[in-house]
Amino acid sequence: MAAKKRRKTAEAEDGDFDGSLAFGLGDGDRTSEAAAPRTRAPTAKRRVPAKTAKSRKAKGKPKRKRGSLTSRFVGWATRKLIRVAMLAVLVVGVGGIGVFGYFVSKLPPLAELEVPSRPATVRIVAGNGTLITTRGEKNGEALTLDEMPAYLPEAVIAIEDRRFYWHYGIDPIGLVRALFTNWRAGGVVQGGSTLTQQLAKNLFLKPERTIERKIQEVVLALWLEANLSKQRILELYLNRVYLGGGAYGVDAASLRYFGKSARNINLAEAAMLAGLLKAPGRYAPTANPALAEGRATVVLAAMHEQGYIDGRDASLAMSASIRPVRDVAGGSGRYVADWIIDLLPGYVGKLDRDVTVETTIDLRLQTAAAYTVSEALAKEGDTLNVSQGALVALDRDGAVRAMVGGRDYTKSPFNRALDARRQPGSAFKPFVYLTALEFGMTPETVRSDQPVSIKGWRPKNYTDEYRGPVTLQTALAHSLNTVSAQLTAEVGPANVAATARRLGITSPLTETPSLALGTSEVSLLELTGAYVPFANGGNGVIPHVIKRIVDVDGDVLYERAGAGPGRVVDPLHVGMMNAMLKQTLEMGTGRKAAIANWPAAGKTGTSQDFRDAWFVGYTAELVAGIWFGNDNGKPTKKMTGGSMPAVAWQHFMNAALDGKPVIDLPGGYRFREPGSLVAGGYAAPQPAGVQVPSRGIEDLIGTPGPVAEIAAPLPQGDIGALIPPPEKKVGFFKRLFGGG
Repeated sequence: MAAKKRRKTAEAEDGDFDGSLAFGLGDGDRTSEAAAPRTRAPTAKRRVPAKTAKSRKAKGKPKRKRGSLTSRFVGWATRKLIRVAMLAVLVVGVGGIGVFGYFVSKLPPLAELEVPSRPATVRIVAGNGTLITTRGEKNGEALTLDEMPAYLPEAVIAIEDRRFYWHYGIDPIGLVRALFTNWRAGGVVQGGSTLTQQLAKNLFLKPERTIERKIQEVVLALWLEANLSKQRILELYLNRVYLGGGAYGVDAASLRYFGKSARNINLAEAAMLAGLLKAPGRYAPTANPALAEGRATVVLAAMHEQGYIDGRDASLAMSASIRPVRDVAGGSGRYVADWIIDLLPGYVGKLDRDVTVETTIDLRLQTAAAYTVSEALAKEGDTLNVSQGALVALDRDGAVRAMVGGRDYTKSPFNRALDARRQPGSAFKPFVYLTALEFGMTPETVRSDQPVSIKGWRPKNYTDEYRGPVTLQTALAHSLNTVSAQLTAEVGPANVAATARRLGITSPLTETPSLALGTSEVSLLELTGAYVPFANGGNGVIPHVIKRIVDVDGDVLYERAGAGPGRVVDPLHVGMMNAMLKQTLEMGTGRKAAIANWPAAGKTGTSQDFRDAWFVGYTAELVAGIWFGNDNGKPTKKMTGGSMPAVAWQHFMNAALDGKPVIDLPGGYRFREPGSLVAGGYAAPQPAGVQVPSRGIEDLIGTPGPVAEIAAPLPQGDIGALIPPPEKKVGFFKRLFGGG
């Protein structure tokens, strides 16, 4: 321990340059040091005791201090991040140039940036030349800025891109403003795209909301700005932008909404067109006039704020009355337009040019038809649980004068007059009775209204009541199901179906006894068309709506010729049918359809469970059919053809025939007195030239009983008379000449 202490003391003395520690040493110590001095390398660095270092610091001498481990790491990381950021900027810059170059290489030549080819436009006009509607994408002329009124492009710039002339395709200020506005609103309420970006999108891009598409849009906008002047960009934009209603470009939109070229619009109309850019469907003046006017006011205010117009011009434009071109007949003409678009390929093949289709539609009747359907549903729809209706009217030649396919086209464009097939119920019975007449019967022929069974099928009357012996005239007027079923069994369902097809029914018909009650589905158009021969004297028709098709150069591509299939009903039978169907309106189920001072005829129809209700009727001037029901087939609240449909039919026909000269129905048949009892049955007198074989009741129905059994159709000509047992004869005469 003493030796270690001495070594430490010696080391401490060796490290002291000024000999301050020598004061504590004895003479012996100094002698021994001198006598035995320690040797060391002359270049060796001397250690400085901690106490000496502290004394130097106290004297203010500077010393370089190494930082902490954390501070040294932060410094190193910062230097690394700076190097990485610089490298990333370089890579992004090079990549951006590559991406830009890639998209530029894919762009078409400038010469191809004109108004593109488009599908043909179809103008559909009424019989008097009035425009019903336009179908197809419509482009007007490609106007230059000089051909447009100056306030039209100014209105677009004011509301869509106020810094259009100052930015270079991308507007950072507008983008930041849009982001802030959307953030405050909690959703997208404002866009940040410039007109150049919108043009790039319209020219080259699909309407996709993806990051890739947005990048393409920015790149293309920069490219357009580098290659085209501002005037050219604005011109292309105004001629290409979609403004609703199938219209591309301001000229097409002006024609669509105002019926005139964009060259001739006023300031208020220009502001309304500019306002469409935000949402064409929402702000279309034909659909939402109030919204369109409000948006136009916003545009005018923006124009005034930016100095394009003064306060007086803005006030005058805001107070101007704008009358947009509207769809005629409350938009119901669009049902007709859809039908025509479907028919066109069959008339002219592939459509590669703009055409005008001249139709047979009478706008006055079309308007009346639309009003009739909507008004009837508004008054009684809820009460009777009915939601839809349809109406079609044809003239004596089968030309469709009006067609309404539903309550509201904008809510449901499905055409129920053309495409829906429903059971017509008793509205099918005229084909049964016409077949019976053609088999030799007459309106005075007697059949018994009583319960019957036909191959196990037992039809019942609507009232579950039976009248006993009745004439065919009475049976049809009161729509007695049992008599219709008996007649169909006698003449054969196949013959009834053949008669219906001959008159114009094209839907499949099931040739079973129930065909008598209209259980096979048909469309309203074909059923109404099949009644036309009764109105025109016996000539069949093909319902049609197109008269002529011409192209933009006036060349006729199609013109209707011919008059249909010719005679399909003998004039004598036409007269008989008209006499019987007149009774439906005078004393039968269609009394509510009677027209004052006009000879009219028709038939009601009600399908099973009251699902469908029809009335098809006619005068010598016009044939019209109407249907009411529900699309889902849900039963109504006992609506019959003699109620709501009959009333609606009468209202429509009163409007349609207003001012027309009264014309009697063809035929002039007059009912005769019933015949006398002969050969076990009642035989009615027959017109000259008609041979009626005689047949007894036992040959027709076998042994009399509570239910007459008819096992199979009888041969042609077996028409006799079905009568009740003899004790019922007195009741028959009472019923025939004044009974209930």
